[in-house]
Amino acid sequence: MSVTDIAAASLTDSIRTVRGTEPLVQSLTNTVTINDVANVILHWGGLPVMADSPGDAGEMAALSSALLINTGQIPEDRVEAMHEAGRNANERDIPVILDPVGVGSTPSREAVAESLLSEIEFTAIKGNYGEIAALTGVEAEVKGVESVGDYEDIERTASSLAESTDALVVASGVDDVVADADGAVRLAAGHEMLGEVVGTGCMLGATVATFCAALENPHEAAVHGTLAFGLAGERAGEMDHTGPGSYRTNFRDAVADMTADTAAEFDLEDQLEPVL
Repeated sequence: MSVTDIAAASLTDSIRTVRGTEPLVQSLTNTVTINDVANVILHWGGLPVMADSPGDAGEMAALSSALLINTGQIPEDRVEAMHEAGRNANERDIPVILDPVGVGSTPSREAVAESLLSEIEFTAIKGNYGEIAALTGVEAEVKGVESVGDYEDIERTASSLAESTDALVVASGVDDVVADADGAVRLAAGHEMLGEVVGTGCMLGATVATFCAALENPHEAAVHGTLAFGLAGERAGEMDHTGPGSYRTNFRDAVADMTADTAAEFDLEDQLEPVL
């Protein structure tokens, strides 16, 4: 199955399964967004656990339904824990999701990402346009952890990374792109205020991990997790807000309220477009 075969109509089934499964999602993430990541997993219906020290991280990963590795901060002991948890998850066929935060901005971050990709098998890789381009070796401009510049060929870039890593790739931007080695889809869902709140990229990675934890088909998990996240962003924009702070609260409420019935209210015909 390719990502281009995923039907938007089955989004409701995916959300219902995630909420009915209540999967345990282990996350090694950065301290800037750890609370947001934990809460978004919980609001989707998952159970978050944030063990990130050597020993504990690997033991917890072995008990989880999915593992999220976020490289927003890379002290030596945390990187050691990332590798340990990733190996344990691979040994037990537990989905592992990589969020290579800031890769392309410093040699240290590039080295960590390369070491993880060389030693761990990832089910999905979620990054912004610049991070995905940097992992593929395409010229990219990343300032700190933010993607800047133009990425007109991001669909083919994402598909190329999927082919070289054998992972599904989620490239987040104005429109999100989900790709595998055979094709890509563009998701026209979301809200401009998502870009005004620190941590929404990390929360998207956590969302993909939660859906991967609950759904047997990783293609459905990547597409439907990304689509559901965007729809929650749209719903948050419809609620009263006066700026990024109130929008952030609205977004968390919108995720918690995104049930199968809520998702069925959206007209998805034009929001899921195969582009490769």
